[in-house]
Amino acid sequence: MKFLGNVIATVIGIFIFIMLFFFGAIFIGVVFGGDDSVSVKSDSVIEFNLKEIKNDYAGKYKDPWVSVFSDKKSIGLTDVINAIEAAKTDDNIKGISILNDESSLGLAQYKDLRNALESFKKSGKFVWAYANTYSQKEYYLTSVANTIYINPAGDLDFKGLSSEVMFFKDFQDKSGIHMEVIRHGKYKSAVEPFLDNKMSDANREQITALLNSIWTTVSADISKSRNIPLPKLNEIANGLLARTPEMAKEQHLVDIVAYEDVYHDAIRKALKVDKDEDYNKISISDYTQNHLATALDNASSDQIAIIYAQGEIGSGEGDVNTIGEGSMRRSLQEARKNDDIKAIVLRIDSPGGSALTSDLIWREIEVTKKVKPVVVSMGNYAASGGYYIACNANKIFAENNTITGSIGVFGMLPNFSPLANKLGINSEQVKTHENAANYSPFLPVDEKFKAFTLEGVEKIYNTFVTHVAEGRKMTFSQVDSIAQGRVWSGTEALKIGLVDKIGGLNDAIAEATKIAKLKKYSTQNYPEYEKTLNDLLGNLPFAKSKEAFIKEEIGEENYLLLEQVKKFQKQKGVQAILPYGINIY
Repeated sequence: MKFLGNVIATVIGIFIFIMLFFFGAIFIGVVFGGDDSVSVKSDSVIEFNLKEIKNDYAGKYKDPWVSVFSDKKSIGLTDVINAIEAAKTDDNIKGISILNDESSLGLAQYKDLRNALESFKKSGKFVWAYANTYSQKEYYLTSVANTIYINPAGDLDFKGLSSEVMFFKDFQDKSGIHMEVIRHGKYKSAVEPFLDNKMSDANREQITALLNSIWTTVSADISKSRNIPLPKLNEIANGLLARTPEMAKEQHLVDIVAYEDVYHDAIRKALKVDKDEDYNKISISDYTQNHLATALDNASSDQIAIIYAQGEIGSGEGDVNTIGEGSMRRSLQEARKNDDIKAIVLRIDSPGGSALTSDLIWREIEVTKKVKPVVVSMGNYAASGGYYIACNANKIFAENNTITGSIGVFGMLPNFSPLANKLGINSEQVKTHENAANYSPFLPVDEKFKAFTLEGVEKIYNTFVTHVAEGRKMTFSQVDSIAQGRVWSGTEALKIGLVDKIGGLNDAIAEATKIAKLKKYSTQNYPEYEKTLNDLLGNLPFAKSKEAFIKEEIGEENYLLLEQVKKFQKQKGVQAILPYGINIY
């Protein structure tokens, strides 16, 4: 026993030593670590690949120790766009090389990025692009380049837009697993897959209108950049006339079919660098980090607060991928009480979510608006709950291809009673009062319960429409006629009064400075998330999450399907969320 005790003591001692060494090394690195920024050499080219960037905002934390465990190189798309703006006047930067970009950003984010690259080009510096293959979204971004290269063995996807919706009614009938649906709004199609086995005319109408509107924006930008008439672009898309590199060049979608070494030789020639020497380059990530440090040093006393609302809306603290009332309400309160902050820009990229949380955030904006101007900038989505938290702002900006509206609510409850009957399972309830029992997924839905739930859905819908009517200075009936859960593009939303102007985040910031009458200002990003030690340790390599392991085993696409199932399970209360999961291809 003494031997066993010694072994256990030794193991514990080694573990404690390793942990002390690990945390000690981190502490020394934080206290004594030098500047890890990368210098920008003369005649440099920014190498552009946004594979690791998924959000407008990368997040920051109240507890300084959180940063020790988080990725110091973490940057958001907004940081990148600001860095591109700074590169216009940086004498060390001669151009930008978009090299095999594998970004997963949305179309509205690409629109913002294209605008920044277009502005960079106007400074007289070059933007070139090379890829082995171009997806349609990737081509939309790189079409802004002066010169576009493609690998001779590659391909280019240019075929128009599509969206796919799966239906589960027959599956429910066969399996005995039903979803009890309570909704308001004929376009509230998030629940349609559980009610029918085909798409309704109303849903097909809105998806068709949405895709056509987004395609109009995408094709117009490509037409302008490549000097190709719109009818010709539609002809190319219809006939798949750019499906090979040679065909893409023939249709003027690309300029040069060549391998990557030829592309780099061309850059060397443009920079007047010998063919056997390497030219100076810096990654967009490193360049952005350098710019962030410079911007921090030059901060102005007058500030604009940029509060980022990213992801689905739910309860709790929230993080860079989810909107929680904790971080959002705290951010609005802090910005409201900070005398240095003169105006607030709310950047929304959300399909919606919890109706209750949306209303709590709406109320905080309503209180804040009485003290300081609030301007909204919509990203890829600001739909349903995402529009709920936008509707009372002083001004609302959207991109042409922003997905917005979806003013409607629904409730959805799983019901396994048909399956339970098949398996011979019987469930019974005992109660003291007529309505004392909670909803049971193992019993047929009680009509009184259904009526009470519908009453709640109707109440929230009326509240939602009323908020929009008051915020947009419209009548209830005017809002109701464009609501019913229907989604709109930013272009359409401008016509019907749901937004004020077409533009990106920088346009919204300019509007906020105009309202606040500021000539010189700096920006302050929110939220600052409150995280625990358990939250932080999950980011470490040796503490990989179960989600990361599952993703490795079943693949990215199957993992996304699993995530959709999990989201339905987590949804509590009435939902104000985008009517369907739309992936634009």
